[in-house]
Amino acid sequence: MKNKKIIRTIFSLLAVLMLTACTADNEEKDPKKETTDNQAEQNENTNMDSDSHANMEHSSSGEVPKKLKIAEHPTYDIGTHAIIETDHMEGMKGAEATIVGAYDTTAYSISYTPTNGGEPVKDHKWVIHEEIKDAGEAPLESGTEVTIEASHMKGMEGATGVIDSAEETTVYMVDYTSTNDGDEVKNHKWVTENELSPIE
Repeated sequence: MKNKKIIRTIFSLLAVLMLTACTADNEEKDPKKETTDNQAEQNENTNMDSDSHANMEHSSSGEVPKKLKIAEHPTYDIGTHAIIETDHMEGMKGAEATIVGAYDTTAYSISYTPTNGGEPVKDHKWVIHEEIKDAGEAPLESGTEVTIEASHMKGMEGATGVIDSAEETTVYMVDYTSTNDGDEVKNHKWVTENELSPIE
């Protein structure tokens, strides 16, 4: 009987040890899984940044292409104010804009690979007709390969891009205060007419 009790006790101890070992293994695996998940999330965020306007130059010198036509009857006159309804970058949507320029042109959404080795940029808004090398007179169709002469973002000027969409519209150059960090943005290029709304 004593031997049976000893054997049972030994088996019980072994069972406890085995359960403890399994639990320890699971606890070791969970942090690794969490780390992997974190890395995946970071990679996803990096990819999102590459497709966004994270490297966009918020302000500009205010210089525009020589052939760009000044709008004769813009919805928003120079010096007036409007609300920005687009979110090309953080701190833009909802900001009050002061109109500093209004021009009639064709605005393009373009995907391109930066010349500085950065990740491909998708659906960049906006590059206007006059900022495309040898664009000619007529609006360009979706799928057309072009060379960009604008410098809205690092690695943009001189890059080869493909037109995603085109919109004949009035584009505005605007000043505004970022709702994100309070920075003053001067001569931002570009906001289209349907990306602005009147101040009520």
